[in-house]
Amino acid sequence: MNQAVIVDAVRTASGRGKPGGALSGSHPASLLAGVVKALVQRNDVDPAEIDDVVAGCVSQIGEQSYNIGRTALLAAGFPASVPATTVDRQCGSSQQAVHFAAQGVLAGAYDMVIACGVESMSRVPIGSGGNGANPFAPLADRYPDGLVQQGISAELIAARWKIDRETLDAFAARSHHRAARASEAGDFTAEIVPVHVTDAERVGGQHTVDETIRPATTTERLATLGPAFVDEQTGRRFPEIGWRITAGNSSPLTDGASAVLIMSERRATELGLRPRARFHSFAVTGSDPLLMLTGVIPATHKVMKRSGLTVDAIDAYEVNEAFASVPLAWLREFDADPERLNPRGGAIALGHPLGGSGTRLLTTLLGHLEATGGRFGLQTMCEFGGMANATVIERLQ
Repeated sequence: MNQAVIVDAVRTASGRGKPGGALSGSHPASLLAGVVKALVQRNDVDPAEIDDVVAGCVSQIGEQSYNIGRTALLAAGFPASVPATTVDRQCGSSQQAVHFAAQGVLAGAYDMVIACGVESMSRVPIGSGGNGANPFAPLADRYPDGLVQQGISAELIAARWKIDRETLDAFAARSHHRAARASEAGDFTAEIVPVHVTDAERVGGQHTVDETIRPATTTERLATLGPAFVDEQTGRRFPEIGWRITAGNSSPLTDGASAVLIMSERRATELGLRPRARFHSFAVTGSDPLLMLTGVIPATHKVMKRSGLTVDAIDAYEVNEAFASVPLAWLREFDADPERLNPRGGAIALGHPLGGSGTRLLTTLLGHLEATGGRFGLQTMCEFGGMANATVIERLQ
């Protein structure tokens, strides 16, 4: 059987997704161009041989509109003969891009493909695409009480799994501490592509360190933050909500891009390139659109069944930290080892650039498996509207 393998994976360091953030002066297509260009340069690959570029992006409007994947590859200097498409599976967009790319290799449709993703939340704010319209109006009959925003879903998860505020804040602090320790140890150095930036004084430099990590974070400091999604009407509708979700135990608005070079094992061998991991199993599932963020649980069950593995056989799990309640509910559901969960920190510390997060998680997971000698890695991502992707990779010797 033809194997789909990962040859390389890179990302930008995160930038705060607001004006003045380190990457806020960079066009999102330029951020994406930088990581896809780095892939071909690092591996001495002729970009003309890339069969396709599959990009993930959530807010496909303004600077991120008109197929940003194609804009990025042209900005990177790829030949005009290289095609691209941009997909939207909300927060899982670039993880879905990976699935499409790897499955294309497995099907024999591709020999070499780039899966990537980007989001500039400073330049294209979250929710920009609505223009005041209600895209969910056709769902009124099915959900007469209406759906809720993600922060409320995170509150409902915390209530259902009985996760108290102290536990949420402790998990958030742990994310920052783990990420800070990994950053200081140089664990991210090989995966980060420098981005040339200019500060307010027009002094140029290279952005190479995640701006969203706060090493001094403590549970005590997080405890001083007020709930971020308090709403009196919602509180009456859901009296079980304890209002525990804050800016501190949620992922921050983030700018960033990431990319993965995927090939058939045969093509990698022909080019003299070393496959770093192979794709073992894939799953995607829908889930309750009200709870919305619990899809990581059925997606994990589904991918474990397909893989023939158990969670205990997985050496590291990357469960996206959109909100602390999501990975904590996942952890309780599977009675998994907390030491293997997001071992280099997660999105609460490293940021969550929406469409760029899927390939970022994969990049960091691969680096951790290689550094620790782990064999199997699991990645799963909750997604707006009640969906989730799950991916199992196997590190190759």
